[in-house]
Amino acid sequence: QLRLVESGGGLVQPGGSLTLSCVASGPGIRDYAITWFRQAPGKEREGVACIRARGDSTDYLERGGDRIIISRDNAKDTVTLQMHRLKPEDSGKYYCAAHPGYCSESGTQYNDWGQGTQVTVSS
Repeated sequence: QLRLVESGGGLVQPGGSLTLSCVASGPGIRDYAITWFRQAPGKEREGVACIRARGDSTDYLERGGDRIIISRDNAKDTVTLQMHRLKPEDSGKYYCAAHPGYCSESGTQYNDWGQGTQVTVSS
């Protein structure tokens, strides 16, 4: 079973940037699609971005542009989420999840999850 550990969260001012990392151990992420989700208190979990095993990605929040960038380094079993021009509404706990086949914006499709890393955007 894949074990995922997120890091990189913290407090950042509006307009700032943050880079989150998801490091996997176990069988390795090479054959997995990895999705970042987030959840704010009182709100439903939502997909942020997903990167497929072949390297192409989907930005669920912006549907394009360069505010959200997801990348992967299979050699390091790491998926990175860069977020720019952060807004207070970006605050929440960010999780990465792995799927052996495809990207899905629905968290119910994933069995392997990390514990999350907190992101707070505030002045």
